[in-house]
Amino acid sequence: MPQPELLPGTPEFRIKLPNGDEARGYLLSEFGGNGTHKFLLLEGSSVAADTWPTLSDHARRIRADLRADGGLVDTPADPGQRRSERSWLVTRDIECNSPSAAASLVYGYAASGPDSWRTAEGHPLADYQSTGWRAPRKAWLVRGSNVSGHNLVRQLWLAEGCVSLAGAHLPPLEESDPTKSALRRFVEEGYEGAASYNQKRGLVDELHAFLTQMRVGDTVATIGDGCLHIGRITGDAVQTASPGGLSNLRRTVSWMPRSHPYEDLPEEIQQKLSVQHDVVDLTGVLDALDGLTGETVLTAATATGDTGEHTTAERPAHRELTLPGVTEELVADLLVHDRAWLDEMRELLIDERQLVFYGPPGTGKTYLAMKLAEYFGGGPEQVKIVQFHPSYAYEDFFEGFRPVEDPETREVAFRLTAGPLRELADLASREGNRHIPHFLIIDEINRANLAKVFGELYFLLEYRTRSVRLTYSGDDFALPPNLFVIGTMNTADRSIALVDAAMRRRFAFVELSPRTEPTAGLLARWLKREGRDEEPARLLDALNARIEDADFAIGPSYLMKPGVYRDGGLERTWRTKILPLLEEHHFGEGLDVTARYGLDALREPRL
Repeated sequence: MPQPELLPGTPEFRIKLPNGDEARGYLLSEFGGNGTHKFLLLEGSSVAADTWPTLSDHARRIRADLRADGGLVDTPADPGQRRSERSWLVTRDIECNSPSAAASLVYGYAASGPDSWRTAEGHPLADYQSTGWRAPRKAWLVRGSNVSGHNLVRQLWLAEGCVSLAGAHLPPLEESDPTKSALRRFVEEGYEGAASYNQKRGLVDELHAFLTQMRVGDTVATIGDGCLHIGRITGDAVQTASPGGLSNLRRTVSWMPRSHPYEDLPEEIQQKLSVQHDVVDLTGVLDALDGLTGETVLTAATATGDTGEHTTAERPAHRELTLPGVTEELVADLLVHDRAWLDEMRELLIDERQLVFYGPPGTGKTYLAMKLAEYFGGGPEQVKIVQFHPSYAYEDFFEGFRPVEDPETREVAFRLTAGPLRELADLASREGNRHIPHFLIIDEINRANLAKVFGELYFLLEYRTRSVRLTYSGDDFALPPNLFVIGTMNTADRSIALVDAAMRRRFAFVELSPRTEPTAGLLARWLKREGRDEEPARLLDALNARIEDADFAIGPSYLMKPGVYRDGGLERTWRTKILPLLEEHHFGEGLDVTARYGLDALREPRL
């Protein structure tokens, strides 16, 4: 029987099973039924014995047939090794229809072969395959205003109608669509000693994008002399000689005659342009780029020249981000004394994107934050609430490695997991959501170590048009412009440190105090609306008049609950909720709190 032909230039691939066993194999030159290369699972490989629900019936039959004919046998027992998972041994080379079929056979559940199979160095099998499906039209940023000190945008690109990438140490490229593995080999060999590991890895990604991912008809943009230039790619990548190898990889481009000053660009485009790579995928802001050029969108066939007719496809109208105006219904619902106060909160959110409500307990900080977020965001679906505490960290808030149980294998492993801010930011930046306000409410914002929790996000709170490289994932991340943050801060909690100056600069701070509106008269307005006697409001005002420290004043929300107005409810609330707060405030002073702040004392006229 003839031996299957291995795919030239590809290494051995491996899968490590949870119990430490390993499967090995190679890509084959022959294509399987689904259009991908077949895969050879090697004799001596290990296969998980357990089968999981996601495995297809066809794969189950293959495993059963291999067990029946002796292709898979029980792994011999090793007296010196305890195994937590059962496994089988492959007794002969097994030809699989695709890498994914081989991975599913090994794992016992549906798995992606291009991601599961890895080289000894950890590179995925996907790097050794040609590019698969991609969007019909994409957008790209290519930097060229400072290539080894030369402004190629001004000197070459705009004048000659092209865009280029430096590849001085690359050999002649024989393939028009090289795989990432081939490019990695060329870079490793050509740039040995001339670039660091990180530089070589970035160069591989940029070369792969420029040579393989870009297509004729894609939009391309670049920054030169403080302006954004936009064009359309009209030619395939070519390798040519150039002085110093500064522009020896080129594509022809039809540049638009009009450029756009950087400071006038939409915020979402400025964010993407801040990513510090020579080639950046801008497809996420393709609509905004089309809005700048005013062009209609060509169909895929037209963009590639496959038809003679210029048909167009309508693109939905771009909708601007805005916050709903304040209505009389909102004013009435929140019992605010003056509509102008709510108008000011709206303006602060538009201008600053972040604000903090601060004040003593019971002033409705969290309630007001939730109500405003739901109103301006259009509903609770656009609102996420977190509460900070002393143990809260960056990994809880944004992203970090956490123990996660695999639903298929039931194995626990540390995986990169998104926190509430990352989840909300991803939701807000999703296509179709960018004009919708999304709100993150941080309750008790000053109870955590803010510098530890926010990390590099401190920078993004102030510079919304910029991006930063994230600590764990390595992604280039920017806070979407439609993400708003409202924090609450209890000023009576003196056991916690005050927020630092950096945090104060990034947030607008709004005081909610029982001594000033809109909080001062809130209880009286609520009692009037509920048709109740106004005595509790008078008692609360009298109480706060006797409390000298404004940070320990008592807010009206303690007396805005149904239980207060049942028989004995006011006295019970005063004794169990309000007086204990004041006992703590005057601890060690020898003050008779009940005699000074009790209901009987407040009801007696003061001489």
